[in-house]
Amino acid sequence: MQIAAAKISARPDISKFFLNLRLQMNEYPSKVLQEAVEAIGSLPGVGSRSALRLALHLLRQPAENVHHFAAAVDALSDKIHYCKTCNMVCDGQTCGICADTRRAHTTICVVESVRDVMSIEATGQYHGVYHVLGGIISPINGIGPADLSIEPLVERLQNQPGAEVILALSGDVEGETTAFYLYRKISGLAAKVSTLARGLGFGDDLEYADSLTLGRSIVNRQEFKP
Repeated sequence: MQIAAAKISARPDISKFFLNLRLQMNEYPSKVLQEAVEAIGSLPGVGSRSALRLALHLLRQPAENVHHFAAAVDALSDKIHYCKTCNMVCDGQTCGICADTRRAHTTICVVESVRDVMSIEATGQYHGVYHVLGGIISPINGIGPADLSIEPLVERLQNQPGAEVILALSGDVEGETTAFYLYRKISGLAAKVSTLARGLGFGDDLEYADSLTLGRSIVNRQEFKP
């Protein structure tokens, strides 16, 4: 019994076994495993070693768990919609924020991405609505004004005169460039164009700002001065 127990305890972990095998053979023992690793490795910030560990982790899970995981990922492309008003992700045609009559619809916070909306909402200090650009102007990355949701914002302001627009963009060069471009496009349409108070340092991303600092930056927002 002691010998059998020793053999069981000495059995190498399957993850370590495959990792060592992968390094030695420089290839995968299964084509299916290789495709799974390549798919996981295509995610940002996930290297080949991490992708292999994650694939092997999924391999050890019950089939129903893996199927649920795969179904949730499939739903991202099949069932996610973008709000027809603000371009926020949602499950229908209009997001919950735009549909909320308690929000101040005459205050529109312009952000780069969905993550920024989530960061601002986490502060609990903002009660207006949003407009998600879907990026920022970045010539080096081939992203121009036509690639962003700028014209829908202009049309929105034309149909909603007297609104305040808060330019809540990152404080780096690209964010400042985008803010300046937007100001030139909407200054004649919005009653007021403001920007976040500089509790945020130059170059800071909203995604990484703490809730207290971000909340104060919104409450103490200033008039945008190009």
